[in-house]
Amino acid sequence: MRTSVVLFTGDLRVHDQPVLRGALDEAENIVPLFVLDSGVARSGFMVPNRAAFLADCLHDLDAALRKRGGRLIIRSGAVVDEVCRVADEVDAGSVHVAAGVSGYAMRREQRLRDALEASRRTLTVHDAVVTVVPPGGVLPSGSGATAKDHFAVFTPYFRRWRDRVHRAPLGAPRRVEVPDSVVSDPLPSAKSLVAGDVSPGLCAGGESVARERMRHWAAGAMAQYDDRHDDLAGDATSRLSPYLHFGCLSPVELVRVADDRGGSGAQAFVRQLAWRDFNYQVLAARPKASHEDYRSRGDHWRGDERELAAWRDGLTGYPIIDAAMRQLRHEGWMHNRGRLLVGSFLTKTLYVDWRAGAAHFLELLVDGDVANNQLNWQWVAGTGTDTRPNRVLNPLTQAGRFDADGTYVRRWVPELAEIGGPAVHRPWKLPKDTRSRLDYPDPLVDLGEGLDRFHRARDKG
Repeated sequence: MRTSVVLFTGDLRVHDQPVLRGALDEAENIVPLFVLDSGVARSGFMVPNRAAFLADCLHDLDAALRKRGGRLIIRSGAVVDEVCRVADEVDAGSVHVAAGVSGYAMRREQRLRDALEASRRTLTVHDAVVTVVPPGGVLPSGSGATAKDHFAVFTPYFRRWRDRVHRAPLGAPRRVEVPDSVVSDPLPSAKSLVAGDVSPGLCAGGESVARERMRHWAAGAMAQYDDRHDDLAGDATSRLSPYLHFGCLSPVELVRVADDRGGSGAQAFVRQLAWRDFNYQVLAARPKASHEDYRSRGDHWRGDERELAAWRDGLTGYPIIDAAMRQLRHEGWMHNRGRLLVGSFLTKTLYVDWRAGAAHFLELLVDGDVANNQLNWQWVAGTGTDTRPNRVLNPLTQAGRFDADGTYVRRWVPELAEIGGPAVHRPWKLPKDTRSRLDYPDPLVDLGEGLDRFHRARDKG
């Protein structure tokens, strides 16, 4: 009886799961395997928020497999070693895995291929299942010396991405047969993965939660997404990014759901899914962009640790910035408009290196991944793919547009809860008797001074 190993990585689901389906089409028995990768643990990925979410995902995946007669096998250690060990134990003829999209994943894939070939086993690699279109799936026009390996501007990428025929989502399997003999480590808990405190407002992980959120979102707020996605207080975004990051949801299925719904809101949401793919194809072509400027602007970043600490703690004196940073600490997630604002403030107003901001985000964001975190930070810092690298988002102007009555600020900055209306965005202009009652700092820097400093630095660069 033929047996195949299914190596789960960033695809923790049973619906629209090409890797699982490919193995089931080939073999009577499969071993659904997840390896708690010691290399990933050393890389800094395993922070408390993502560890807690991952533990939820693995428990949920195991439950989904058990409903179908199977179970999830957990092993810990070096991925290549553990996969080969399991393949030996069950005499598997093949291993199935999703294509890697990071440099680390691609190197791991090659080591696994080499090790399996040495034992006369095959490795079947399926197109990346964390994207709609795999990196390299659409390329700019040109040939020979004019050919390019990726799109550096989003709009032409999106046109080609939208024109490509996307595959149909796959249904979940009805039955999964797993050999009785294969032994599993216990399913992990968050505490068993890493020490540290989890954000108190962290969302629950897993495919079942993800699919319920998807259904609720598609039936409701998706229709108004184009009008409301920047409304900070309205919180009208999908909040599906953690589930996409861990592969609890298929982006292919999400595009299909949005297209079936139709309307401008759904299409605006699809555009955001294309942005994810855009970042993945940039990073696949330029792996060093995870830590080096995609386009250097000759910056000589400031290293003011006091200002960086105030930014991290949500104590900059600019309420809209502080509200977003406190949401991040409480939920392990931040509204996308907030991400743009705090990124612009750190890199353009304080003129602090984008890598410091990206590192802090990766310590807390449950949806933090290298492609979208690092490249979105580079975009807002003006060292990435933004065609207007010197754009600065004024936090006061932005607050007036996207939190006009101050509801978002009052939600996350309780020191200012007694201030009604838009005055909450400028507490330093309140009467002295009111200001004296507020346990809230004055602004770190005057916005005009910060803007002048940034332009002078960029001009010198």
